[in-house]
Amino acid sequence: MQMKPQLLKILFVLLLISPVAFSQEADNSAILKIIFSKYYKDEKVIAKGRLQLLSFYCKKAPNNEEVLEVISKSDFLKKNAAEIKSQIIITVDEDWSTAYNLLFDNQNQYLKSKVNACLSFEEYKIVSDRYGENNQRLMIISKPIYFGDGNNALVKVAFYRSIEHNSGSFMLLEKVNGIWTIKEYLNQWAT
Repeated sequence: MQMKPQLLKILFVLLLISPVAFSQEADNSAILKIIFSKYYKDEKVIAKGRLQLLSFYCKKAPNNEEVLEVISKSDFLKKNAAEIKSQIIITVDEDWSTAYNLLFDNQNQYLKSKVNACLSFEEYKIVSDRYGENNQRLMIISKPIYFGDGNNALVKVAFYRSIEHNSGSFMLLEKVNGIWTIKEYLNQWAT
């Protein structure tokens, strides 16, 4: 059987893209682990009948012009501005399910016992309204912006409680010897 040249080209491109896509999901998963480890550190393990106060939003929040403000306040980000700006896409429609599953499939079970399964905003509102407490929080994480040969990432983490009470910041992360670490918090805010 002889393959057409066009089909061979498509197959070749898919073989090249596949490892890159898996690598990025592995990085997304590692970044999620750092964020979860930091913010779920003080949460109690989910047990029958216990109300979990911190929920995780399923969708990746899009990056918007707020990233430009973060760049303007950091000399390091200014040096990589073109690469970062090219990833500001406000129409992102992706979720965290692949990275979430990669993080928790057969590993990190103690951390998983603290993290709720991800929720939509509507599902969060139902839980929040049912208990009527202002201590419920929804963690929203943006789509990571990778730059500097993939060894740096910029991620926004925000916490929604109600119309009046919210907070967040951008995290600058760096991968050193294959390990992601938080290098700096940028543009911290609270209402």
